[in-house]
Amino acid sequence: MAYVVFVACCLIWGSTFLAIRIGNEAVPPVWAATLRLLLAAPLLTGLALATRQRFPRGPALRGAVLFGIFNFGINLSLLYWGERVVPSGIAAVLYATVPLSTALLAAALGVERLAPRKLGAASLAIVGVAVIFLGELRFDVPLTGLIAVFFAATAGALSSVFLKQAPQPSAISANAVGAAIGAVVCAAVSLALGEDHALPATSAGWWPIAYLTIAGSLGAYVLYTWLVQHWPVTNASMVGVVVPVIAVVLGALAKGEQRAPESYLGAAVVLSAVVIALRPSFGLTRAPGAAVAK
Repeated sequence: MAYVVFVACCLIWGSTFLAIRIGNEAVPPVWAATLRLLLAAPLLTGLALATRQRFPRGPALRGAVLFGIFNFGINLSLLYWGERVVPSGIAAVLYATVPLSTALLAAALGVERLAPRKLGAASLAIVGVAVIFLGELRFDVPLTGLIAVFFAATAGALSSVFLKQAPQPSAISANAVGAAIGAVVCAAVSLALGEDHALPATSAGWWPIAYLTIAGSLGAYVLYTWLVQHWPVTNASMVGVVVPVIAVVLGALAKGEQRAPESYLGAAVVLSAVVIALRPSFGLTRAPGAAVAK
């Protein structure tokens, strides 16, 4: 059963990057993220109430609010905006840096100490990201888009550190609060960008939003939570390595995304760094891990 759940998580999260890119063709990007969160927040709230989850208060509430600002607001705004021009597969590879960014940020904020092996892996990943940037720039992908996606992943990593600083009574309720806060942030960014705020008039506009809400924000999250509870967490964290591979394949099949050789080389370097960082390390403190919203 665990292997089935693992595959399901990989397939869902591997497809979310493609769904975002397809959705951007019909709906303004940050407005699409706003609509997704406006749907996800009440659904997550209902799920929390139905399962009798406690909602955060005090320091936990402040942590959930920061999680919402960075993981749902800043993260999704930058990701959706960046994927206007960045291929979905490359966006997914840049997101594979999240475990390493989390380790670095956790150490910088004094949450957990940084193991030397993770520092080495992070340095290797930075080299891989630089190679990807060089390859994509040769394919005329705007630098601003690449930077936006990279900082989106970094914002997601920072959000997990905030959660680590303020333990939550319920992961589901924390995500419900976060989605509501994120919707406000995304709406503000969308207004600032001057996007059209009409509701989608076609199924082509609605289905990516619905899929990302139900499969991405609810389905994969619940499955991953079950997986962490029933499987070694190191095994479960390998989802972050498999997802970019699936995203690259889906992008090539559905959108004909063909990248420069440097991009594939850089992707291999990044994924190798993630595998090194996720290896079990007995006697060392594990960096905080969280499923970043995509």
